[in-house]
Amino acid sequence: MPDKRTKSLTPGWLQVKFGDVVQLSKARSQDPLADGIGRYVGLEHLEPGDLRIRSWGDVADGVTFTSIFQPGQVLFGKRRAYQRKVAVPDFSGVCSGDIYVLETKDSKVLLPELLPFICQTDAFFDHAVGTSAGSLSPRTNWTSLADFQFLLPPPSEQRRLLNRLCAQNEAAYAIEDALRALSVARRSALTDTFRPDRGSVDTYPSHWQVKRVGEAGDVQLGQKRQPSVHEGDNVRPYLRVANVFDGYIDFSDLMTMHFAERDLAKYELMPGDILLNEGQSRELVGRSAIFENGPEGICFQMTLLRFRCHPDLLPRFAHAFFQHCLYTGQFAARCLKTTSIAHLSAAGVAEMLMPVPPLDEQLTLVEILKQLDLARSRLLDRSKLVKQVIFAGQVANDGV
Repeated sequence: MPDKRTKSLTPGWLQVKFGDVVQLSKARSQDPLADGIGRYVGLEHLEPGDLRIRSWGDVADGVTFTSIFQPGQVLFGKRRAYQRKVAVPDFSGVCSGDIYVLETKDSKVLLPELLPFICQTDAFFDHAVGTSAGSLSPRTNWTSLADFQFLLPPPSEQRRLLNRLCAQNEAAYAIEDALRALSVARRSALTDTFRPDRGSVDTYPSHWQVKRVGEAGDVQLGQKRQPSVHEGDNVRPYLRVANVFDGYIDFSDLMTMHFAERDLAKYELMPGDILLNEGQSRELVGRSAIFENGPEGICFQMTLLRFRCHPDLLPRFAHAFFQHCLYTGQFAARCLKTTSIAHLSAAGVAEMLMPVPPLDEQLTLVEILKQLDLARSRLLDRSKLVKQVIFAGQVANDGV
């Protein structure tokens, strides 16, 4: 008996199962190198949410993969499907057994170019995740994927929608590429200012001062957490390592604890204070952000270090220096490691060398970074608008 959804179908539309219009490619090669296949693709080469394949491996380096794919076929990561890995290669190769090679059965029924967009829908991923088995490394299977149902319009409507989807994808990719270029430009600006050889005094202009960080400002470790005291006088919200990211602070998840009256001046934050993660993985230790526009009277906990600039140092210039130290591994080189957590001591940070040029030259870098960050913010806003109109589950729920 047809359901309500079938009864209300637009003329020409079909309710189909995935396996009715899509099939697995069964092409195999037992010796890819001898068969002239040069590249291979593993799950690590598929980027979540990106239909492009921008990296691959060399078959000559040794690989046991046997599944052959061709340009235009769809690669779908069946292991850990929640990672949303779908891609369309523009070259031939072999791929991991954890990747399904999909193709349309009849291009007159389902346009091959539309298949990857179907595989990107929320409903398709929900089905794949919901039918996955295994605890540590869940996998879906073809039998389950073949049962996925969706509404399919006639070829003429598919073509119209495909043109729109491709245009939207190109816009999204252009924004991603621009964001990537801005990131490179920003890091280049930091490198040009702070030099790649990690702060040797001789590399800076002679009229610049080079100070130890502890001479350029005050370095303070946050207060030790006191979980048993959450009420009474001087109970304050505080920031911890989970609140501080690279360049911004998340104030949405604050905790509170008691701070002694005598310690408030020591731990209360002021606009312009820079917070650095004291304890993190080696790659993230020293990640920092400037405190501004936060709740009044907020303090910080001992998983963070606070740097407060002296008058001859701009907070945004100092923060740029700390970001450079993070990106170039200088914090990682100085940290102590216990188990899986790296720790950055206040004394270790205070001993680092920091260039302190005249304020007008500091301001030059600050303005450059400000413009780059503003451009990034505008691109992110555009990205949100594009994502609002990009294909988001309508193939599975209401048709393409």
